[in-house]
Amino acid sequence: MRVLADSHWLTPTFVFAVQLVMFLRWLHRRIRNDEITRIFVQDIAVSHLPHIYEVLQRLCNEQGIVGGNPPVVRWLNINSPEN
Repeated sequence: MRVLADSHWLTPTFVFAVQLVMFLRWLHRRIRNDEITRIFVQDIAVSHLPHIYEVLQRLCNEQGIVGGNPPVVRWLNINSPEN
C-alpha cells in the first residue's frame, strides 16, 4: 500500500492523464473541423455553383459573348459504401 502513496508514481500518472485528455480534445476538434469542411464544400458544390454559372451565363449573354454550357456539378461521396 505504501507504493501507491509514493509521490513518484503520482506525478507521471497525472502527466499521462493530462496528456491523454489534451490528445482526445485535439482529436475531437480535428474530426469536427474535417466534418465542417466537408459539409461546406458539399454545400458550395451543390447549392451555389449552379447559381454562379447561371449568373455568368446571363452576363455573357448581355455582353454578347458566346459562352459554353456550364459543367455538370456531381457530388462524389468517397466515404459511402455504394462507391
